[in-house]
Amino acid sequence: MARACLSLGSNIDPARHLGAAIAALCERFPGARFSRAYRTPAVGFDGPDFVNAAAVIDSDLDPHALDAWLHALEDAHGRDRSGPRYGDRTLDIDIVLFDDLVLDGTGSAEPGPGRPLRLPRPELRHAFVLGPLAEIAPDIVEPISGRTLAELWALSPERAVPMAQVSLADTASSGIP
Repeated sequence: MARACLSLGSNIDPARHLGAAIAALCERFPGARFSRAYRTPAVGFDGPDFVNAAAVIDSDLDPHALDAWLHALEDAHGRDRSGPRYGDRTLDIDIVLFDDLVLDGTGSAEPGPGRPLRLPRPELRHAFVLGPLAEIAPDIVEPISGRTLAELWALSPERAVPMAQVSLADTASSGIP
């Protein structure tokens, strides 16, 4: 079994989509652990705030098969990959770390199934990814820097990014679409 750290996000009906994703992850990967959910500003485009969380799972899948499984889950929740790379999402789940594996992601930069994996995922530097992961897995070591997620979070220039804790049950009435 491999340990995978995942980043989850949605800015379109996040209570429904994240709730369903969490249920699917728990069913497929018993023992999955999840961070709290946080409202964060959209990154890379002007759009509604996201609700983000993190998960740590033990996976019997290799990273490519896990990536394909996660894409199928996103697709089942109406993920539209035809628009710009940065845009509104019903569901976005990315593998951020997979044990101590380092993959350079060479090849096509197109999003979606079949794209080359880059691990650790570069988005780990963002508060909406690093903060929730450090919350549930502070002792996991990022293989390139050799630092724990807690150390990276303590040093992060993005610690000041607003991240309000939210309940998924409350997001439907909180102004998040």
